Amino acid sequence: MNIGLIAHDAKKELMVQFCIAYCGILSRHNLCATGTTGKLVSEATGLTIKRFLAGPQGGDQQLAALIGCEEIDLLLFFRDPLTPKPDEPNDMNLLRLCDSHNIPVATNIATGEVLIHGLERGDLDWRNILRTGGSF
Repeated sequence: MNIGLIAHDAKKELMVQFCIAYCGILSRHNLCATGTTGKLVSEATGLTIKRFLAGPQGGDQQLAALIGCEEIDLLLFFRDPLTPKPDEPNDMNLLRLCDSHNIPVATNIATGEVLIHGLERGDLDWRNILRTGGSF
């Protein structure tokens, strides 16, 4: 599975801790992330992560392009809902693309844990079937 990682500044440490906790599961998948988030997670976990630009510099749009091309299977996007951000339209675009392409997305740690446990159990294997053109 291809997993995207994004975290607002106030949630970056939470993303790092989440990835440390679930490093064993995440290590079996392809990871990509916006620049700073990817750097912090990689340094803390040793996970191999394809890094894009920082979110405000276009990294979120690079990730959005992969979502639009059905190249992301799961998005962990830990958002800070309390701090207004100038690039909030990009955030909404990411969520809209995930909805349009049926990409499971977690915007907080609670949903992230549900998705990561589902990933481990194989609940998201239907994504592989769709990618190979198979049917249920």
